Amino acid sequence: MLLGLAALFLREPDVLLLDEPTNNLDLDARRRLYDAVTAWTRVMVIVSHDRALLDLVDEVAVLSGGAVRCYGGNLTAYEEAVAAERDAAERMVRTAEADVRRQKRELADARIKLDRRVRYGRKMEANKREPRAVMRERKRQAQVSAAKHRGLHEERVAKAEARLADAEESLRDDDEIRIEVPQTAVPAGRTVLTCDGVNGGPLGTDVDLIIRGPERVALLGSNGVGKTTLLRLVAGELAPAAGTVRVGVAGVGYLPQRLDVLDDARSVLDNVRRYALSGSPSEVRARLARFLFQGRQVHQLVGTLSGGERFRAVLATLLSAEPPPQLLLLDEPTNNLDLASVRQLEQTLLAYRGALLVAGHDLPFLHSIGITRWLLLDRATGLRELQRPPSQ
Repeated sequence: MLLGLAALFLREPDVLLLDEPTNNLDLDARRRLYDAVTAWTRVMVIVSHDRALLDLVDEVAVLSGGAVRCYGGNLTAYEEAVAAERDAAERMVRTAEADVRRQKRELADARIKLDRRVRYGRKMEANKREPRAVMRERKRQAQVSAAKHRGLHEERVAKAEARLADAEESLRDDDEIRIEVPQTAVPAGRTVLTCDGVNGGPLGTDVDLIIRGPERVALLGSNGVGKTTLLRLVAGELAPAAGTVRVGVAGVGYLPQRLDVLDDARSVLDNVRRYALSGSPSEVRARLARFLFQGRQVHQLVGTLSGGERFRAVLATLLSAEPPPQLLLLDEPTNNLDLASVRQLEQTLLAYRGALLVAGHDLPFLHSIGITRWLLLDRATGLRELQRPPSQ
């Protein structure tokens, strides 16, 4: 990635197109790219979910529903504009809802008045106080008037409901994952993970690490220093060449970069049921609904899912496992995720009550999930704790 970016910038094209350029770049490489983007004086179009990078742009173009809408300013300005639009749309919805209620009340009142007129006409006809021809004409006129009156109010209700539908449609689609995972809670004093002199693969020095209670630990470091190797050692996918790994909780969930923990030939429902051993189909469906899989979507083959859908399916599978994971290991979790999926991951992790060990370079994301310890892995110096969080 670095070599490709360097070649592009050296060519100095009139238009430079960058597609997710910060994926797989470590912090140092990302900062070099940010400097290069800031210094660029020609046209540049960037497709990215990297918040720090998107805050360097002059304009944000949103592709949705086959159309592009442009907003002046960077990502922060765009989000402020969207928030203002949403506030206005919510006010429109509230106004439209009030109008619908008012029109329905007026329709109900009109029906009561018309029913009274009908009862009065029947009473007059029964008493035969007027000639039959006069009463028939009055009845005909009353029916015509009633139909017009009723039709007028029904039309007003229909128009009010149409305005409400338009107002609701103007609200942006912002589906959220809503989950509760109390079973993942870890007592504050419990030792969740102990790595004692662990070594293997690209790790240049022995690694010592202890995680206690529901700590949220970020694992930083340049590409190739062994962050993924350390996570795989903890997950039990690799055996250490030296040292020991001890996990002090019942369940460990591992989310690899490639999201390849699911069987592509099975449905979403079947994949989750492989891990949720005691859950009935209805219980698993209820869990999947919290991850935005509803109705026929639960029967969709994993191999046909989009990137964001696959990501949600992996999250649902990990958090439905038995026993529930009290330690989550995440390896570059925001790679290849769009902003909506990143928000959904943030929601999930904020609801998660176990311990987290996250390897990544996406500082805005790491800050958003409440990291409590920041560790830096280096081949020469090993693993050390940073005294202060790195700036975004």
